[in-house]
Amino acid sequence: MIEFDGQVTHHPVLAGRGLVKRYGDVPALAGVDITVRAGDVVAIVGPSGSGKSSLLHVLSGVLPADGGEVFLAGKPITTLGETERSLLRRSAFGFVFQSGLLVAELSAEENAALPLLLAGVPRGDALGAARDWLARLGLEGLERRRPGELSGGQAQRVAIARALVHRPRVVFADEPTGALDTRTGQEMVTSLLDAARRTGAAVVIVTHDQAVAARAERVVELRDGLVAA
Repeated sequence: MIEFDGQVTHHPVLAGRGLVKRYGDVPALAGVDITVRAGDVVAIVGPSGSGKSSLLHVLSGVLPADGGEVFLAGKPITTLGETERSLLRRSAFGFVFQSGLLVAELSAEENAALPLLLAGVPRGDALGAARDWLARLGLEGLERRRPGELSGGQAQRVAIARALVHRPRVVFADEPTGALDTRTGQEMVTSLLDAARRTGAAVVIVTHDQAVAARAERVVELRDGLVAA
């Protein structure tokens, strides 16, 4: 497993160089370059089928690239095996998805604590850290509720707590407001960005929502698997 010592360096926190991804004969990414620095908020936009989600999945190690290289803090991670990529996703990255993807059988605090529990942190310590994040996100008193007992906005804030509880370097958000109304979606994005700033994590958001993209410091537009000029 590649070790990352957490020290600030001159390297970008995350970079993709010449990234290629194909599904059969269909190219989803055709040579994408992207750089994300610590604390950046980057929105990835573009029409359906442009390669947005493929780029997020390749950068985060969910999918292997068919060409090119991904670097985390200057160290290549593209050639890691699935087990190593899985460990990396649990330690260096956090994720917020459109539907939250919370575990229905677990309480809000257990869902938020999952990355720590999977890393072997004692249950009491993990739940304590999760409760702290839930309180920061305005969910104090809802720690024992299960996802079915939460509103859509509350569930997404639990997902934000889960994404940040282990203090990742990068949080990936894939259409995080897609299942929310406009007001709730904007509140959720505010919660995500404010929470990420507290940890110094970079945020990479894939979105169709121009209002969400406008909140980013930098917008990367994809068309036909390439960064638009």
